[in-house]
Amino acid sequence: MADAANGLVPEHLPFFITGPGQTDTLFTVITVFVIVAVLGIGVFYLHLHSIPDRMAHQVNHTQLQLIGILTLIALLTHSNIFWVIAIIIAAINPPDFVTPLNSMARSLRRLASEPEPAPEEKPAEETAHHV
Repeated sequence: MADAANGLVPEHLPFFITGPGQTDTLFTVITVFVIVAVLGIGVFYLHLHSIPDRMAHQVNHTQLQLIGILTLIALLTHSNIFWVIAIIIAAINPPDFVTPLNSMARSLRRLASEPEPAPEEKPAEETAHHV
């Protein structure tokens, strides 16, 4: 008599309705799908936030630390303005002002007939105190 179904139960039940004591496969599939979807969205979000930092690393940008700090602030505060500033700084390569100035200084030193200082040369005052 245990096999006799209730008269109110239809003859054909949908696949997601399980009997007592059976594994709910739809619940298991949806649970795995939700976990994978949440992890995938998280990876995509973090990958998106690291775009300015990766751009700066590729071209060896001079403001690499500033861009990294701005992307971290944008990630932790959810203020998109920091991310926009970081991507603008990463996209724009600032002009190099130091190299022409160093070249002019070397040329003026040569014109004045002064010897160029060695990169590791210590001033005379420091060497005199150690003798």
